[in-house]
Amino acid sequence: MAVLFEHEGVFIHSNEDGEEPDLLVSGFLRLIDKDGETIVEYKPLEDTVDPSNMLCAGKDSSSVMEWAQCPGEERSTPQQAVVEQQQSYETEWDMINAVSFPKRKPCSNGEGALNHTHEKSKWAFTFSVWDLRSITVKKEGSSRLMFRLKEPPTSLPVLHFHQGGSEDFLDCLRRYALITEAPDDETCLLVSTPNRALSQSFENLLDDNNYGLVTKLKNDPYVTTLGGFSKVTNYIFDAFRGPELEQQQRPPEEMADLDILGLGEVIPGLEINQQEEPGFEVITRIDLGARPEVTRRQPLSAEDWAEHQEKGGRMKNVPHLKKIIFKGGLCHAVRKEAWKFLLGYYPWDSTYEERKGLQRRKTDEYFRMKLQWKSVSEEQERRNSRLRDFRSLIEKDVNRTDRTNRFYEGVDNPGLVLLHDILMTYCMYDFDLGYVQGMSDLLSPILYVMENEVDAFWCFVSFMDHMHQNFEEQMQGMKTQLIQLSTLLRLLDLAFWNYLESQDSGYMYFCFRWLLIRFKRELSYPDVLRMWEVMWTGLPCQNFHLLVCCAILDSEKRKIMEENFGFNEILKHINELSMKLDIEEVLHKSEAICMQIRSCKDLPHSIIEILGFNTESELPRLEGREFGTLDSPQSPRPTQRQEVFSNGHNGHYREPLQNGCKVTFIS
Repeated sequence: MAVLFEHEGVFIHSNEDGEEPDLLVSGFLRLIDKDGETIVEYKPLEDTVDPSNMLCAGKDSSSVMEWAQCPGEERSTPQQAVVEQQQSYETEWDMINAVSFPKRKPCSNGEGALNHTHEKSKWAFTFSVWDLRSITVKKEGSSRLMFRLKEPPTSLPVLHFHQGGSEDFLDCLRRYALITEAPDDETCLLVSTPNRALSQSFENLLDDNNYGLVTKLKNDPYVTTLGGFSKVTNYIFDAFRGPELEQQQRPPEEMADLDILGLGEVIPGLEINQQEEPGFEVITRIDLGARPEVTRRQPLSAEDWAEHQEKGGRMKNVPHLKKIIFKGGLCHAVRKEAWKFLLGYYPWDSTYEERKGLQRRKTDEYFRMKLQWKSVSEEQERRNSRLRDFRSLIEKDVNRTDRTNRFYEGVDNPGLVLLHDILMTYCMYDFDLGYVQGMSDLLSPILYVMENEVDAFWCFVSFMDHMHQNFEEQMQGMKTQLIQLSTLLRLLDLAFWNYLESQDSGYMYFCFRWLLIRFKRELSYPDVLRMWEVMWTGLPCQNFHLLVCCAILDSEKRKIMEENFGFNEILKHINELSMKLDIEEVLHKSEAICMQIRSCKDLPHSIIEILGFNTESELPRLEGREFGTLDSPQSPRPTQRQEVFSNGHNGHYREPLQNGCKVTFIS
């Protein structure tokens, strides 16, 4: 169990109507990840006091109030009062809090204390985010939150945040659920979450006979996500739909009505989605406007690269250089040097001499780490199961990574030895993560370009800094990106999103492999190099790789919807796109989608956060209004800042919004 969020000083007013004296119940609110399920928990402080964290009131503290005596009970003697004060240092009643209330002394028969404890305990509640329908937010005076559950429709006690913290809670919750504002009530937030089977498939055993997706990924990802989804579509479908539908097709009556989803004649700008859940309807009015035309250019040549270097080796006009790389990529002759800058191994403002010194230090550091695992004897390794497991996985994966590429083909290929040694050394660099299958796919193109063990290692380290959460056991990075992708697609094409939702595919798990290893298995080797270097520029927005996913899906939606693809067919179709994608077409459409979204006014907050748009930033734009021309190399240099690619968690490149369309979600 992991605590994702915790905040004390959250109160329940026992009598909201004010007809009886109000009892303020002080407690703490938690957001917990328990076996892959996100839980909201509220407990009064008295029920779960941790003595190690207790702050006791001192002798003169005004936060400890005198207990009222029961009828007929004599007042305490001074000696008894001293004893009671000493005992108070070991009770929960003396916890220092910003709000203090009189406490009643228990009666001699003990019933008073029992009733008081029962009065507090009855306000505790726990529920899964999956069961949450909406949150009502009130901000008059102190903030208040009221949770409403789905089935049966239930309203829980109102939580009062006298000491703040409600926005922090909502911000944390947005990482694990899709939250949108109700159109007819700005105080109501509607909550949507991935279905339970999908989330459990990341972390848990679905049952005794079917391994969860993470377990399969660790044991043999080349048979699951990395090897070919078409081989496991039945497994995933059956696991998500349950044993009662095993080897059955969806009945025709359960197929979505395509006219409702926007393929028939509908009212322009108005989409209505009648979902499978009875009584739930989504109405959304969207006008994104026309998708702008964008242009791309030829790859950056060695001559162009040299023009952006000063005499001492410092790179100049870096923002313009990144724009050129984003627009056309790099010629292969430049990649070995340029990737070191794009990945952050070389600082953009470093000189030749500074880079030589950096390489010497990094070479020494690398070989010291390599010596650590090289010097482990067989006897030592027999007592180190983690290192033994890492080595076994690496040796297994290296022997099947990109063996059709000339750099890695054949027996006893030196490229395979370098691939093995770098991955083993990375285990010494980050022993907590070690090696997870799929990481060899991320290293292979880098080593191919660098042709140098040390440089490839440190570039790989920089790449892994941003991909780390994809490979952690909890896979929070993957979950976050799938939710973000679903949010973007819902904005861009509600009809298609509704169709996927009706086929149990609304949370994009068929894009898992795309996100896990950044399209490495979907594109040819040269196209992978092009895609990665474009994304590493950090342009034209944060999380550009999610828009790449949207662009691919936009090209495939017609076939998916017109042929009534169900769960299995969608998964199989997406898997079969491997090696059939046109890289230039995908990048062209991805950039156009970004420009289309950027031109919108009053974007939902979630979209602004995902793409890193910031109305206050004044960074130079990628292009003009139509994004058709680049700034000239002689244009004044704007304030320089660190700009790197992102994995869904940090914003790096931000630009001002332009007036355009208005988007409103109605759920």
